[in-house]
Amino acid sequence: MQGVVSTRVGYAGGTTASPTYRRIGDHTESIQIEFDPEVISYEELIRIFWESHNPVAESYSQQYKTIVFFHNEEQEAVALATRDALAQELGAEVKTDLRAYENFTSAEAYHQKYYLQNRREIFDAVKAMYPSFDSFVDSTTAARINGYVAGYGTQEQFEEDVTLISLPEPVERQLRKRVEAYW
Repeated sequence: MQGVVSTRVGYAGGTTASPTYRRIGDHTESIQIEFDPEVISYEELIRIFWESHNPVAESYSQQYKTIVFFHNEEQEAVALATRDALAQELGAEVKTDLRAYENFTSAEAYHQKYYLQNRREIFDAVKAMYPSFDSFVDSTTAARINGYVAGYGTQEQFEEDVTLISLPEPVERQLRKRVEAYW
């Protein structure tokens, strides 16, 4: 989405030291989103979050619990207000948890940009644009391509973004073929 600068998956909200996928402890699998508030607001992001899961469903484990981790009082107020409005609209209790952000540990490399990593030729071409895996994970380009490969975004957004990305022609064709299947 326009305004999302980068994304990173990991574990948040718990006290277990150095959580991993195999030893997550009391953490929850999470996504960390860096965004430009001049382009997309926190309220827009939180509304998309509400639409992307069933907020009245009970989480079946701590690992997969649905939680909004807010970073400040303003974000907390938006999260509470949108949650309460959604509960009223649905006529049901929203079970998604709201918590103050405490910590975030990045997940293992094989979890980052998961959809993109499963398209090897595209992944290799994009990763080659960055000096380190961390800079690849933190890049806006990798976040956008990962989203397109997963089936998100519009044709208009894709056409705008693909002109800004210098991918080898065969890789661009493969990416285009992949995303066109969703339109």
